[in-house]
Amino acid sequence: MIKTYFYNHSEQKMYHDVDLTTKDQWLKSPEDLLWIDLYDVGNQELPFIAQIFDFHPLAIEDCLHVSPRAKVDKYDDYYFFVFHALRYNEESDNEITTVELNVFLGPNYIVTIHKSPMNSIGRIAAVSHRNNSYLNRGPDYLLYAIVDGITDEYFPIIDRISVRIDELEDEIYEHQMEEITEEFLALKRTIILIRRVIMPQKRIFANVNGRYSFDISEENVPFYTDLTDHLERISDSTETFRDLVNGALDTYYTIISAKTTETMRVLTMISTIILPLTFITGLLGMNTFSWLGVEAEPYMLVIGVAIMLIMTLSMLHIFRKRKWL
Repeated sequence: MIKTYFYNHSEQKMYHDVDLTTKDQWLKSPEDLLWIDLYDVGNQELPFIAQIFDFHPLAIEDCLHVSPRAKVDKYDDYYFFVFHALRYNEESDNEITTVELNVFLGPNYIVTIHKSPMNSIGRIAAVSHRNNSYLNRGPDYLLYAIVDGITDEYFPIIDRISVRIDELEDEIYEHQMEEITEEFLALKRTIILIRRVIMPQKRIFANVNGRYSFDISEENVPFYTDLTDHLERISDSTETFRDLVNGALDTYYTIISAKTTETMRVLTMISTIILPLTFITGLLGMNTFSWLGVEAEPYMLVIGVAIMLIMTLSMLHIFRKRKWL
């Protein structure tokens, strides 16, 4: 599906579904803006757009394959971007997945390519059918609006992860080891994936010595400063979450180790008490005192039980005195 949105600056008017074969006519004025959105395109639409705008084959190849990292490539008269939106489903086996967005940014045009529907683009497209508020400030502002919408979708995910960490910190004292460990590992994978998405995108919009990695008009710089601030906040949150999860996991393993040590201590004390009793019962069971006669057996039984009782009480007293109990 190919959707086109054209803003004519001189007329202050929007046009939709324009004829792309006359692309040069639409782009003759540098103040006009053409936005082409390609959604779930097949093997014919993408080469058609690539031929019209003379896009580089390597950029088209990136559009056809999933790219794991966000990036920006500079070509002769346009920039090529790869961004990723996030989809979060806590009940799924893969609780967090990415949706890739490819963008070609030219002097007065922008081409967006995505295989799955994206809320950010859908919202901007709906507004563009009614007015020109997103297309009357240049292609760099439209790019900002798209990426800012994607970035805003990260915050509910971050909030939910924060809640999950708080819940897990409470559950480490209640649930079984296998369940808690699985939850922690799933949460760590989620945080790692978010950082893998955020960090490259943050570098794309980083201001290094007063310069960005692509051309931005002066009036739109404050918007990108705000976008960079949002990405920094998300990046800081994921780093904090990573430390919290690692700390909680270490605490949980410490608790498990303490419980194991306590169990071994109890078993060791039981073994220490049983060992001499086993020796005494074994000694009496070998008819060691048979030379005393049958009449002595009841007395020897009483004596043996008394010795075992005294030894047990003595060891318990020693354990309590040493605070092992």
